[in-house]
Amino acid sequence: MADATGDELAGVVDLFGGLTREELESALGELAFKRGAEVEADAAAAAVDAAVEDYYLVAVDRGERTLLAPGPAAFPSLPTGAEDLPHILDVPDRDPDRTALVEAAERRLRADAARAVDEGDGDRIERLLDVSYDLETWGGVDVSDVRSRLDDATENHN
Repeated sequence: MADATGDELAGVVDLFGGLTREELESALGELAFKRGAEVEADAAAAAVDAAVEDYYLVAVDRGERTLLAPGPAAFPSLPTGAEDLPHILDVPDRDPDRTALVEAAERRLRADAARAVDEGDGDRIERLLDVSYDLETWGGVDVSDVRSRLDDATENHN
């Protein structure tokens, strides 16, 4: 199940409201098992990293643990067999603070945009432009200043 899309990972997380990284990786292992396959720990970790990197998942600190929740780029969808996960995993339903999620995503976008511009990473700049629109719609925040900086960087690299 390490081949799960970002939307599918967001769908699994959304079933519970939020999952720790370990819980999500365990869920991926369970889904692979249901399909008669195994998932390598490194592959599951890489899939989660990619989903966070591309804003399908947002990490937010919640006390002693960090929860992952669906992010601004996600259109959560359930992979086959995921509907059974609440019966398989011993994980409570969670309700991460929406304001904290939006703030975490905005903080990260600002930092990622600054880094992409400083490094002249054109592909990342383009991706973050898309994320800026997603974040405004998803989180109701104004990141037009970030988008302007990304737009300026795009014009300077073309």
